[in-house]
Amino acid sequence: MRRAVGQMGPVRTAQTLLKLNQVDGFDCQGCAWPDPAAGHRHAAEFCENGAKAVAEEATKELLDRDFFARHSLADLADKSEYWLGKQGRITEPMVLRAGATHYEPISWDDAFATVGRHLNALDDPDQAVFYTSGKVSNEAAFAFQLFVRSFGTNNMPDCSNMCHESSGTALVETIGIGKGSVSLEDIHRAKLLVVMGQNPGTNHPRMLSALEEAKNNGAKIISINPLQEAGLVRFKNPQHAKGVVGGGTALSDLHLPVRINGDLALLQAIGHLLVEWDALDHEFLETYTTGLEDYVAHLADLDWDQVEAATGLSRAQITEAATYFRDSDATVTCWAMGITQHRNAVGTIKEIVNLALLQGNIGKPGAGVCPVRGHSNVQGDRTMGIWERVPDHFLDRLDAEFSITSPREHGHDTVAAIHALKDGEARVFFAMGGNFIGATPDTEVTEAAMRNAALTVQVSTKLNRSHVVTGGEALILPALGRSEKDMTGGREQRVTVEDSMSAVHASKGPLKPASEHLRSEVDIVCSTALATLGADHVVPWAELRADYTEIRRRIARVVPGCQDYDSRVDTPGGFVLPHPPRDSRTFTTESERAVISVTPIDVLQVPEGRLLLQTLRSHDQFNTTIYGLDDRYRGIKNGRRVVFVHPDDITALGWSEGDVVDLVGEWTDPRTGDHSERVARDFRIVGYDQPRGCAAAYYPETNPLVPLDHMAEGSRTPASKSLVVRLAERGTWAGGGQASDSGGAGRDDVRPEHLS
Repeated sequence: MRRAVGQMGPVRTAQTLLKLNQVDGFDCQGCAWPDPAAGHRHAAEFCENGAKAVAEEATKELLDRDFFARHSLADLADKSEYWLGKQGRITEPMVLRAGATHYEPISWDDAFATVGRHLNALDDPDQAVFYTSGKVSNEAAFAFQLFVRSFGTNNMPDCSNMCHESSGTALVETIGIGKGSVSLEDIHRAKLLVVMGQNPGTNHPRMLSALEEAKNNGAKIISINPLQEAGLVRFKNPQHAKGVVGGGTALSDLHLPVRINGDLALLQAIGHLLVEWDALDHEFLETYTTGLEDYVAHLADLDWDQVEAATGLSRAQITEAATYFRDSDATVTCWAMGITQHRNAVGTIKEIVNLALLQGNIGKPGAGVCPVRGHSNVQGDRTMGIWERVPDHFLDRLDAEFSITSPREHGHDTVAAIHALKDGEARVFFAMGGNFIGATPDTEVTEAAMRNAALTVQVSTKLNRSHVVTGGEALILPALGRSEKDMTGGREQRVTVEDSMSAVHASKGPLKPASEHLRSEVDIVCSTALATLGADHVVPWAELRADYTEIRRRIARVVPGCQDYDSRVDTPGGFVLPHPPRDSRTFTTESERAVISVTPIDVLQVPEGRLLLQTLRSHDQFNTTIYGLDDRYRGIKNGRRVVFVHPDDITALGWSEGDVVDLVGEWTDPRTGDHSERVARDFRIVGYDQPRGCAAAYYPETNPLVPLDHMAEGSRTPASKSLVVRLAERGTWAGGGQASDSGGAGRDDVRPEHLS
C-alpha cells in the first residue's frame, strides 16, 4: 500500500489493485503465474511485486517534452536504470534526429512515416530486426508477426530467447510440445513438488499460495537451489489472518544447496536410484516412451565421485531426495532461470522429463513438468507466432488466411540479432516493449552493436537503458499500459494473454490513459504496417486496428487450438489451450512416444582462486525494472552492486566482508579456444550461505560479464547462471579481453558507499 499510494494516490490504487487479476479486470504486468478459477479469487488477487508493477505503470509522474529538453542524451546515458524508470510515463512520441543531442516531439504520422522510410530503404528485409517483449498482448503479438512476415523477414527475437528457450527446446524434443503439462489444480493435488533453480518468493510470489495449499493437502516439497531463498522456508500468507499473526506455513521439507550447474548430475543420480529400486511405472514406460534401455545402460556407469563433485552434495543427501520421488505417485517439478541459463540447460531439462517419464508423471492429475515463465505473456507471444523458427504449418495457415507469402528461412534470435547489428548486416531495430539493452548479455558489445543501426524504435511506457543507447536516428513510441482503457477505433477494446499453464483470458484496464497522445500496441503495429506496406496492402490493417475482435477471428483460423477464440475468452476466466501429453498422453515426437534421453554428465571446472557466479534478481525488481534499492529477503538495503560469497571463500581468497572489488569474468570460447575477460566494477562483498566456490550478484549490473557467445547448447540461451569470475582490487583490471563494464551507466544511486 505504501508503494501503490505513494505512486498512484489512493483513488488510482483502489481502481487498479481491486481489478488486478480479476475476471472483469486486467492481467498483471509481472509474472505469468496462473489465476485461480473464476469464483475462487481473493479480492486482493495480487502479490507485493504485482502491486509494485502496477504502481510503476500507473504512476502519476509524467515525462513530457520539457523533460527531454532539459536532459541531453549524454545526460540520460549516465543515469541508472532505477533513475530512468522513476521519471514517469512517457506522454508523446519523441524522435532523436541524426546528429542531435536531445530527443524532441514528433507527430504520430511523421513517426510512422520515419519507420516506413527506413524499412523501405533497406536492400533486404532481413536487414531489419523486430524484437518482442513478453508483456505484449496476444492481439498485438499476432499483428506484429503478421506485419514482420508481410514485410519479408523472420527476424523476430523475443525474450523467450533469453529465458525459457531451453525449456521449449527440451520439451519439444521429448514430449512434442514446448509448454508445461500441469494446471494450477495439479499443483494443489501433487504429492511431491520439486522447485528447482527458482525463487518464487521474489519472482512468482503468488506461487507460494499454491504451494501452501498443496502443503495443507499433504504434499512434500523439495527446494533445489544454491541459495536457500526465504520464500521457500516459511510462508506467512497475507490473505489469511493466521498468516499475518501466526507462524505461517513451513514449506520445504528438504533443501538441497546444489552447486551451480550441478543439477544435471543430481537428477541423473536420482534417476539411477529409482532404477535401482525399481520405483518405475512399467506400464507407462512400455506404452508411451522410447529410449529407456539406453538410459538405464547409461546410468549403470554412474560415477558417484563425479556426482558429488558436480553437485557439492553428499550421497546421503541425494539418496534422501530420491526417497521422496520413490514414495510419491504424483510429482510436479517446477523450474525457472536457475535451470535454463546454463551451457547444458537443455540436457538438464531433459533429465527433469526423464524422471517424470520414469514414474508416469505426465498426463495424470497432480503430476507433470512445470516451467514457470517469468513474464506475463511470453508464452502467449510464442503461441501467436513470435518466433524466428516458427514451423511451416503455422506459416501455411497464415499465408492462406491473409493471401501473403511468408518467408520460410529462419530468422535471427537474440544473440544472432546482436551479431547482425554489430557486423552491419542489420540496419533497423524495432522493439515492441521491453529493455533489450538491459536484458541482453555482453553489455558493451551489445551497446556498440545498437549504435551501429541507422534507426532504433522503442515502443514503451517508461524510459530505460534502451532509449539512451540508440542508432543514428531513434524513436520512442509511447503505448497504453495494461492498466489503461483502450478506446482505439472509438470503442472499448480488450486484449488477451496466456499464462504459464496455457490458460488464455481477457484483460481490460480501468484507468484513463496517462496522456491523450498514447496509442495502443495494436494501433502502433497496424499503423506502422500501413506506413510501410501501403494502404492497398492485401492485409486489412485499418480494419484490424479498428476492432480487435477481427484480429481474434483471424487468430481462430490460424493458430492451432484457438478455434472460436473470441467467444471462448468470454467465458469467465477464459479457456485452456490443448496440450496433447497432458490431455491424452499423446506425444507428437518423431516416434510418437515420449523420449527418454541420455546426456553425459560434465563437471564445470573452475580454476583455483575463481568463483562460479550466477546472476539473479533482487526482491525489488522485475526483470530489468528496478522498483527500489532494497532486497529485503536477503538483507540488503539501499544498493545493488553487491556480490554474495560464502564467508569461508571470502577468507580463503584474502578478502573481508564489506570490501569493494571489481568482478572480472574469464571465458574461453569452446569453439576457438580464444580467452577473453570482462569487468563489472565496484561490488561490495557480502557473506552469504551457499555452496563453496559459488557466488551471486544482481543483473543487469552483471550483464557485462556474460559473453555474447556463452550460450546453452541447442537453445542458444545466454548462460548467465554459470560465469567464471575472480575478485580483483578496484581499478586494477586493465583490459586483456573483449569488453569491459560500459561505464556502469548511472552509478549515481548505487555506489557501494551508499550501502547500509
